[in-house]
Amino acid sequence: MKLTFFGAAHAVTGSCHCIEVNGKKILIDCGLQQGRDEHDNNALDFAPNYIDYVIVTHAHIDHSGRIPLLVKQGFQGQIFATRLTARLLGIMLRDSAHIQESDAEWQNRKAQRAGREAVEPLYTLADAEQALQQLVTFEYGQTFDLCEGVMVRFTDAGHLLGSSSVELWLTEGDVTKKIVFSGDIGNVDQPVIRDPQLLEQADYVVMESTYGDRSHEPPESYTQALAQLIDETFARGGNVIIPSFAVGRTQELLYFIREIKNEGLVKSAPDFAVCVDSPLAAEATKIYAGDLRGYLDEEAIALVQGGDDLFTFPGLKLVQTSEESKLLNMDKTSKVIISASGMCDAGRIRHHLKHNLWRSESAVVFVGYQAQGTLGRRLLEGAKTVKLFGEEISVNARIVNFKGLSSHADREHLIAWAQNFTPKPQHIFVVHGDDEVTEIFARTLRDLGLDAHAPLYEEVYDLAQDVMLARGVVLERKKTSGGASAPSPAYSRLEQVGKRLQEVIGRSRGRSNKDLAKLADQLKLLLDKWEA
Repeated sequence: MKLTFFGAAHAVTGSCHCIEVNGKKILIDCGLQQGRDEHDNNALDFAPNYIDYVIVTHAHIDHSGRIPLLVKQGFQGQIFATRLTARLLGIMLRDSAHIQESDAEWQNRKAQRAGREAVEPLYTLADAEQALQQLVTFEYGQTFDLCEGVMVRFTDAGHLLGSSSVELWLTEGDVTKKIVFSGDIGNVDQPVIRDPQLLEQADYVVMESTYGDRSHEPPESYTQALAQLIDETFARGGNVIIPSFAVGRTQELLYFIREIKNEGLVKSAPDFAVCVDSPLAAEATKIYAGDLRGYLDEEAIALVQGGDDLFTFPGLKLVQTSEESKLLNMDKTSKVIISASGMCDAGRIRHHLKHNLWRSESAVVFVGYQAQGTLGRRLLEGAKTVKLFGEEISVNARIVNFKGLSSHADREHLIAWAQNFTPKPQHIFVVHGDDEVTEIFARTLRDLGLDAHAPLYEEVYDLAQDVMLARGVVLERKKTSGGASAPSPAYSRLEQVGKRLQEVIGRSRGRSNKDLAKLADQLKLLLDKWEA
């Protein structure tokens, strides 16, 4: 009965953890890494045939974005999620695949001109489609048998539509343990979705710590504060540019702006235009407007029953094509532009930043967490210039961190969530936070009398014996200044050979000890020679 940490260990993205029980390997999330966290998104930390099942806490790409890669490399097992997480995965994994294919196409055009070898996309739309075919869904509160000795239940984590904490009851021999994976724990009093559900019993807890070192500073009123910011920017003749996650945060913003419009809070331009420049966000909004029984909060239910549309209003434009997107920056009328990606590292938002960052009359409003190493984080930290599309852009626009719009629990609410377990868990593993934050929050929990630590990458823990079996390693993070340069063709070739070796090792389980020892000795000789 083992737990291995393959991602989000001393990092805030790339969630991926593995439970081993009765010979079965169960993966909890398989996310992409972003920003400074990224060390190698192109390789999995295990052979795909090593995994028997995947459980997804929610649809955000840092929790789900490598599932198509897992499928591409041979995983054929079932993937479990809540019904609405599965719906959102349908658009998010397809969108991610499109980005992977587009990035590879762009790199290959450059490679062809430079005489370099072509690269393959991390995965394709076909890989994403196959992954979606392997989904199995359950509602909150349903307990189901996953395999021998394993029962599972999803509970509402209050972070995103369909987001969940995962409860697992593990039995091996005469030992039974319950482990809870928090997923991303939501903030309280968010529109539409419910507050996170508190859990009461667990032997072990794997919990996130995104805001484990700080408290939110919400304004007295989201709508009043956002309306005032829009009013002030429009009075200067500028645009309000909002980098936003297409799923969840964008719909939350539309909910608030609908209120602003209904109450006439923007006096200078009550009929102002709001442009959602993200086809993915448009698709997600349709899901948010669909069958949400069992997922809405009481206020949203009352509005829907009263006949209100939660996310539409006069002046809203859903931008679809790239040509329409470009026209937004040619129109000099002040407007609100909501665009992805939320951390500004890809997507159409970068074009809007290019056209507005240099304008002192415009405002760039951050409404979500910005990971270290991302463009969004650099802007929040006061960058004077940034490079976009090969051009240095001065940062003259007003940069605003709208902290009240976080969908993550802050320090106080994380503590309350952890302290709700009775009796105290045997151990709490602190993950999914910046390197130093995981250590800070683990120490906070220890000071409160809870047994906790922040595991390292590839740490292995024996849940039956409550003891660490392997400590794990500190990963070298991606450099953040100027971006990482493209690897040389020789290095790319070496990476491909390394992947092939990993696959061979994964397929070798069960072969004779003599053959395995021979291969290990040959590899050791080669490595000893290389490192000499």
